Order: sequence, then structure tokens, then C-alpha cells
Amino acid sequence: MALVIPVKEKKLMDVKLGELPSWILMRDFTPNGILGTFQRGYHRYYSEYINVKKGSISGISMVLAAYVLFSYCLSYKELKHERLRKYH
Repeated sequence: MALVIPVKEKKLMDVKLGELPSWILMRDFTPNGILGTFQRGYHRYYSEYINVKKGSISGISMVLAAYVLFSYCLSYKELKHERLRKYH
């Protein structure tokens, strides 16, 4: 007998493509819900990559890569303007 899990309780990776719109609509988009999502993500990241017995550079390198990508996205408009300027 297969155990049927409600769509609301499934993880994103377990949701089928047809169930995705209803799964998204069941998420909590209140400020407290969004804050809780970020807190769970931070604690999961911290426990998996930072607070370990044998640490490596992977945890810090992911933070640095995210920072570089975020700062590039913020300054893209200025970089695009500089790229199109003619130097002559």
C-alpha cells in the first residue's frame, strides 16, 4: 500500500510538474513565512558547510561566489554602458 503525501507537505524536488502551480500557491508568502524560509536555508547551509568537524574551503567559496554574482548583477547596467563606449 503506497503512502499518499499531500502536495503541501512535499519538498520541491518531490513535486511533479503538473502539481507545481498548486504547490507554489500553497506556500506561505507572508513576511513571517519568507523570513522563516531564509532562516531555515541559513541554518541548513551553516550546519552542512560551516559547522562541521572536517571543514573545507567549499562553504566560504560558495558565499564568495554568491557575493561576486550578486555584485555583478547590481553593477551590470554600468558595466554594459562602459562596454558600449568607444575609446577613440
